[in-house]
Amino acid sequence: MRRGAKAVVIGSVFTVMVGGAGYGAYNLVTAVSGDGGTAGPAAVKTGPPSGAEVKETSRAFFTAWEKGDAAKAAQYTNYATAAEPLLASYSAEAHLTKVRITPGTPSGTTVPFSVSARVSYEGKSKPFSYDSELSVVRGETTGKALVGWKPSVVHPDLKDGDTLVTGESASPAIEAVDRNNVVLTKEKYPSLGPILDALRDKYGDTAGGSPGIELAVRHGDQSPDTPLVVLAKGRAGKVRTTLSANAQAAAEKAVRRYDESSVVAVKPSTGEVLAVANHREDGFNAAFLGKLAPGSTMKIISAAMFIDRGVTTATGPAPCPSEAVWQSQTFHNLTNMKPNENATLSESFARSCNTAFVKYADDLKVDWLTNEAQQSFGLGQNNWKTGIPSFDGSVPASGGPDTAANLIGQGQVQMSPLNMASVTATAMTGVFRQPVIVPRALDDRELATAKGLSAGTVAQLRAMMNRTAISGTAAQVMAGLGPNYGAKTGSAEVDGQAKSNSWFTGYRNDVAAAAMTQEGGHGGDAAGPIVAAVLRTGG
Repeated sequence: MRRGAKAVVIGSVFTVMVGGAGYGAYNLVTAVSGDGGTAGPAAVKTGPPSGAEVKETSRAFFTAWEKGDAAKAAQYTNYATAAEPLLASYSAEAHLTKVRITPGTPSGTTVPFSVSARVSYEGKSKPFSYDSELSVVRGETTGKALVGWKPSVVHPDLKDGDTLVTGESASPAIEAVDRNNVVLTKEKYPSLGPILDALRDKYGDTAGGSPGIELAVRHGDQSPDTPLVVLAKGRAGKVRTTLSANAQAAAEKAVRRYDESSVVAVKPSTGEVLAVANHREDGFNAAFLGKLAPGSTMKIISAAMFIDRGVTTATGPAPCPSEAVWQSQTFHNLTNMKPNENATLSESFARSCNTAFVKYADDLKVDWLTNEAQQSFGLGQNNWKTGIPSFDGSVPASGGPDTAANLIGQGQVQMSPLNMASVTATAMTGVFRQPVIVPRALDDRELATAKGLSAGTVAQLRAMMNRTAISGTAAQVMAGLGPNYGAKTGSAEVDGQAKSNSWFTGYRNDVAAAAMTQEGGHGGDAAGPIVAAVLRTGG
């Protein structure tokens, strides 16, 4: 029996060895000859994932995520190396537990879902819930159905480089108030969200408050944290702003009428910002930080430069032909604009005639417009200290076709609504007062300065802007706002856009405002009504 048993064992071993040798030999032959008599590797799947694949992949991803298995969940994505750290931080840094994910009804390859969890830290706990979505894609090399990775899968507010963190807040909370001590909150004034976050980031530590404990989005671009859940309130420090609750409410209501819109209102006699509002899908504070061609609103600076350099005057010549050529580039006017070879600068300004400005490009030095923008209007020197991050405008000394294009707010010129509201304020008063959203006395910061404009130049600019508001391209939207008022319209063409960006700036009494609506069309179509609505509040 022992031998028999031994023989069986030996035979079993032998069989395994022979099988192993045969497998190895088979592979060797196949590798050399490429012909092993089999069908070869399975074909990689192509095309959109099927409904069954979408359901199976998303379910597997959700299950691993719920269990806190970041490594496994990441393997169900098409970018595991980026997905795993963020998924791991969900429990490690964000302290989120008891995660439950409820998928909605898929739409093609997109799966909406709801997340409920608890955030717990140092004995404090609160529920946390939100909605998000993911898309299932086909892996490029494997052909597998995988979750198309992006940080917003984990939370809709997350972008590349962002993380969720729970702990002591980076800065103590603040209570921001307007110029009349009215409390400003993001709940009542939604577009103030990023502005209030920026104020907290800069002044929270010096405003007399103490930090709380919160779950927040920590941004990879070093911008202020975005709080999501407050576990324990700290003591809020008080920060006084220059804003006007009335003007802010009007600005919020006005921008909501047009997608991708931003507006700023300032007080020309002081430079104080009265209102700042954005209605944008990305939540970006384009009102202060936007960098876009301002179109014909730029003609305020160009006209000032013509006057200051002795090129022409408001009542002097500025012929308006149907087209103008500068260095092989042809410029046109608005559709149906009748040419007028006898036009004055005031008339061409009010009608927003592009060719009248382009025709004077021959008489200019390449840096004249840049110098006017910097020395008279305080733009483009990267030295504004408004109290929160802002863009100072850019008017480079561009040669070639851009010398002419810059004159009409195209080419290399970039502005924000804040910049253009300031330009209008300077044109009204002759004095450049750097815009501020918190009083200078709060931190004794040094403000930017510029020489401003002469009384004669101011009188001519005000007259031209007033004419534009009475009988020019701004007349329709500015109706009823007189007599102490003026405006300038603008539209800026952008490559790849079906419609131009709408720009508008205007003043009424001691309020100057500017707005921009991306793909809003002509200046009076979208940006104009926004500015007019803000000007009606009177600050």
